[in-house]
Amino acid sequence: MKAILKFNLPEEQEEFEIANKGWKYRLVLSTYDQHLRNKLKYDEGLTDEQHEVYDELRAKLWEILQEEQLTLD
Repeated sequence: MKAILKFNLPEEQEEFEIANKGWKYRLVLSTYDQHLRNKLKYDEGLTDEQHEVYDELRAKLWEILQEEQLTLD
C-alpha cells in the first residue's frame, strides 16, 4: 500500500512543512515526556509542590495526546 500527499507549492508551503516534519514534532513531544518522567522518577531534590507540578504537566500532555488519538509509542 502507498500513500501520497500532494501540495500546491508555494501556496501550501506551510502545510507541506508540517506534514514533512511530523516525525520531528513527535520526537520533541517524546523527549519532553521523558524529561518530565525523569524529573519525577529520579530528581530527589524536588519539593512536594514541584513534584505535583511535573506530574500535572505530564498528565496534561498525555490527556491532550489521547484526545487527539495520538501516542508516543
